[in-house]
Amino acid sequence: MQQALPTLRLLSFSAAMLAATAALASSHREAPFITTVPKVDASDFYMFMSYEQGRGDYVTLIANYLPLQDAYGGPNYFSLDPNALYEIHLDTNGDAKEDLTFQFRFKNKLNSIALTIGDKSVPIPLIQAGTISEPRAAALNVNESYTLDIVRGDRRSGQRQSVTNASSGASSFDKPVDNIGKKTIANYEAYAAKHIYPVNIPGCAVPGKVFVGQRKDPFAVNLGTIFDLVNAPVSVITDPTLIGAVPNQLDDKNVTTLALEVHKSCLASASEPVIGGWTTASLRQARVLDPSPKPGHQNTDKAGGAWVQVSRLGMPLVNEVVIGLPDKDRFNSSKPKDDAQFANYVTNPTLPALIETVLAIPGTAPKNLPRTDLVTAFLTGIKGVNQPAHVVASEMLRLNTQIAPVPFAQQNRLGIVGNILAGGKDNAGFPNGRRPKDDVVDVALVAVMGGLCMANGDNDALGFGASCKPANVPLGTTSLKLHDAVDQATVPLLGSFPYLYTPVGGTN
Repeated sequence: MQQALPTLRLLSFSAAMLAATAALASSHREAPFITTVPKVDASDFYMFMSYEQGRGDYVTLIANYLPLQDAYGGPNYFSLDPNALYEIHLDTNGDAKEDLTFQFRFKNKLNSIALTIGDKSVPIPLIQAGTISEPRAAALNVNESYTLDIVRGDRRSGQRQSVTNASSGASSFDKPVDNIGKKTIANYEAYAAKHIYPVNIPGCAVPGKVFVGQRKDPFAVNLGTIFDLVNAPVSVITDPTLIGAVPNQLDDKNVTTLALEVHKSCLASASEPVIGGWTTASLRQARVLDPSPKPGHQNTDKAGGAWVQVSRLGMPLVNEVVIGLPDKDRFNSSKPKDDAQFANYVTNPTLPALIETVLAIPGTAPKNLPRTDLVTAFLTGIKGVNQPAHVVASEMLRLNTQIAPVPFAQQNRLGIVGNILAGGKDNAGFPNGRRPKDDVVDVALVAVMGGLCMANGDNDALGFGASCKPANVPLGTTSLKLHDAVDQATVPLLGSFPYLYTPVGGTN
């Protein structure tokens, strides 16, 4: 597939996809129910061709959960829920249904470390009793581990097989304890690296990699300002010289990362190189609280029944600022194949009108309603870029595995849009998948206020409808200058798997 793609076509695709996803932060606390169960709150999903040297034929999948972690959040810190099912789904043929699912289940084992106090053996109150440098260190009072399965076909009724450690053959993997601080874990980067495992994936001839553990939140955004009715001067957020004018409000936060690296031959075929991806978390349908829990670890609740999906995340921000409040919980429980029920939120989006109101710039929302142009681009991908040959309209990230990765230093922070404007050669970024460096916020702000129609021109050059034209973009060229005053490109990242940076420590 050609990588040199028509400029206007690519720009329009990026704008459309991003307009539908809106322009704020990653998906933190986006729906009423998910605020009550933060351990299953998905905050970000990334899918990109690996840009580590020598790994360009691999796809990296990253699902972040349990957002807004404070590094000092002891004494229990941020283990994942053993009564939950965390999944990464892949649609390999464009039919809006999962063909491959990677399932993560967690176990937190209490070691009941005790000290002799007088003539009594008394359990300690902490999750560590000393320094830690190795997996399953003797000083760990709670060992966190997980299993990883691959399911082919339907996530519940398909063929399930265990992913195993390529070195030991084990089907259980250790998760590093969170970055408690330098006295407990002197070199957290080295300690965490011991939890990156080579894995054998059934049905895949090439080994992959897996890592699950705490990472520094890779997202950059002016979060509080935006949710405070975009409490920023228009003169600032329309001045390109002020892209990094304010600090990243997530800079001191951590997340828990589920990361996989899988050879593209295991995910895509020569006849269909485009894959779609999203992550979900599910809880058991019934949960009973024990008024007199037995000694142990997390024994208060008793879970049972069928799995019920409570979190869903593909493209960033859809449920956070596109889906209306009455439907947020419903979206989190839905599947891509049923996305037609949410079409009104894209054809008649509220975000442009909200921006117009809160910034006191009346009459600036794009006027080409209904936004059928956004529906087409957002739900299918663009033909010749990352649209499957037999696509069913649905919301998810889509990645063309035939477009080669670009080294980190050469990546354009605005993904395809920035590449087009710069006349570069980076077509491997958002919305063709999503890399950690891609600044989806700034590109989205441009798009939601009319970038698509500025690209479409007066002659419907991109086929999005005659009413989608510059005359219906009241902001005109100013719409191309919008940003949130936080620069995603300055967030520290790693140059190799798992790509996300060492988490902030509790006593840095």
